[in-house]
Amino acid sequence: MKSDQDLFAKGLATYQKVVAANYMAHREVHEMLRQVLLDEASDGFVFADLACGTAPGLAAALAGSNLARYVGIDISQPSLDVAKEALAALACPVELRCEDFVVAIDSWKGPLDVVWIGQSLHHLVAQDKAAFMRKIHSLLPRGGLFLIWEPTCFEGEDREGWMERFHQMRPDWAAISDEEFDAFESHSRASDYAETAATWIGMARDAGFRTADELMTVPNQLARVYRFRH
Repeated sequence: MKSDQDLFAKGLATYQKVVAANYMAHREVHEMLRQVLLDEASDGFVFADLACGTAPGLAAALAGSNLARYVGIDISQPSLDVAKEALAALACPVELRCEDFVVAIDSWKGPLDVVWIGQSLHHLVAQDKAAFMRKIHSLLPRGGLFLIWEPTCFEGEDREGWMERFHQMRPDWAAISDEEFDAFESHSRASDYAETAATWIGMARDAGFRTADELMTVPNQLARVYRFRH
């Protein structure tokens, strides 16, 4: 039997291949995030990167912005160890916390201006997503931003339909093996709960956000980026 650490290391290595090959459109998403922060974030903003993982692309997305403090939250210490090196170039204090992002937000103390979560909020079921959005809203100041990048069903599509669309991506993911793709897909089937765009936006409005809009659909149409303003 492989240890949990060995299994995690293998999964992380696969994910890093996916990021490097840009199969999930990390480059496009982080470029959009960069533009939003340059255009809309307040001077001296505090940025929370929830479920930050290895923080791929975040250093570049944040470079040149008016960032005053970066806080990265992830449940994986090995991922945070990689993120520490990636974020070393930021010209502001960087804090990395090994913690579940829901727990971190429940106990958050201090200022918070922009919250970003990518490819992780969908792990919660609908009622927990809604509760989490309400908590984020309660922590942000007027004008604060909550930005999410999450799997999105087409209107009228169910979870299984989204899963089938993901399965159809296999020929396009040539940089990873069948075994690696199967592991990725198994994780999605066990943990992913995509919502429609209308549901994501509706949850944000119900949580109290003044504006809620869709910023982009990634090229493979499996996920979208949304902006919610306090």
